[in-house]
Amino acid sequence: MQQLEALTREAVSLATGGQRVIPILGERETEVGRQMQICNACRYCEGFCAVFPAMTRRLEFGRADIHFLANLCHNCGACLHACQYAPPHEFAVNVPKAMAEVRGRTYADYAWPPALGRLYQRNGLTLSLALAAGLALFLLLAVVLKGSLWGGALGGNFYSLFPHNLLVGLFAPVFGFVVFALGMGVTRFWREITPATSGAPLRAPAAAEAADAVLRLKYLDGGHGEGCPNEDDAWTQSRRRFHHFTFYGFLLCFAATSVATLYHYLLGWQAPYEFPSLPKLLGAVGGVSLMIGTAGLWRLNRRRHPLHGDAAQKPMDLGFIALLFLTSASGLALWLGRGTPALALLLCLHLGAVMALFATLPYGKFAHGIFRTAALLRHAVEKREPNPIGLGADD
Repeated sequence: MQQLEALTREAVSLATGGQRVIPILGERETEVGRQMQICNACRYCEGFCAVFPAMTRRLEFGRADIHFLANLCHNCGACLHACQYAPPHEFAVNVPKAMAEVRGRTYADYAWPPALGRLYQRNGLTLSLALAAGLALFLLLAVVLKGSLWGGALGGNFYSLFPHNLLVGLFAPVFGFVVFALGMGVTRFWREITPATSGAPLRAPAAAEAADAVLRLKYLDGGHGEGCPNEDDAWTQSRRRFHHFTFYGFLLCFAATSVATLYHYLLGWQAPYEFPSLPKLLGAVGGVSLMIGTAGLWRLNRRRHPLHGDAAQKPMDLGFIALLFLTSASGLALWLGRGTPALALLLCLHLGAVMALFATLPYGKFAHGIFRTAALLRHAVEKREPNPIGLGADD
């Protein structure tokens, strides 16, 4: 297939004197285009989510259109169970699976630097846990060489093991790289899909609508407010609720770290902070929320209907869920065990989990939230523009 695509590109280049580059669709993208043509003729699922109203604004599906729609899809699964052309019908329409396969490829294709895009294919559960364990072991060895792994007169202050400036020096560059790499990737994605989504600039009303859809996970309600299917065709709000626990738990933990940073550098208040200080309150609530959300998502993922997505991406999904759970669980354990002889051990486990999570963020499932937000922003912009094929815009 790759040889055929290369020959096609070469033929187009020769025919146009090398002046025109036409994106050639891959096998997965071609399949999404085929299914969208069928869905565009049927339109039974038009009210389910943002994908189908956006689809009706197109008669043809180019590479940018397909990448946009694939990331607009929330992998709800409702359309699969409603579709009269789903397998075993000869049309074999399975929009969630087809979109998931393309969506996974977009994370790799838009990754920065491009050479690291293949890490998406290798970022599985085993690798994630092995990385966390390896980093924790490295820190444990450092503690053993410095003194004692168990016990010691630390007074509950883990900065006596790893000074604050050392931790900042370790994590700040990694965090900066994560932000830069994700920013570069989503910028490339935005530039490609903008011309395919009217080309109009982003304005405040569209941004507010997209933010509302992101914060409420609007498109996990099945289009009717009762939720989406998981292991069968029964509606459930479980995926939406556990995603909320995970998302807001992560934000609260990040807020706790941010507030602690302000305390340290602006107010001169040195950690560790006692309960009920704001960093401790935010971290405790966020950690518990993150544990609940990831535990629920793990269970749902393991029981998910096999036709709902791309099975090849399941190790990456589970790896990300496991690292989030391990980060929150070890953080809470560190807080509870701060005054015990296990402080050094718990600290190394927590730092290993956090470092592994940071290291894999640009090349794991975390990217789906960034790319999906960009797609929702472009959808909110596009729907406010005149429909190019004369149909009414979605509400």
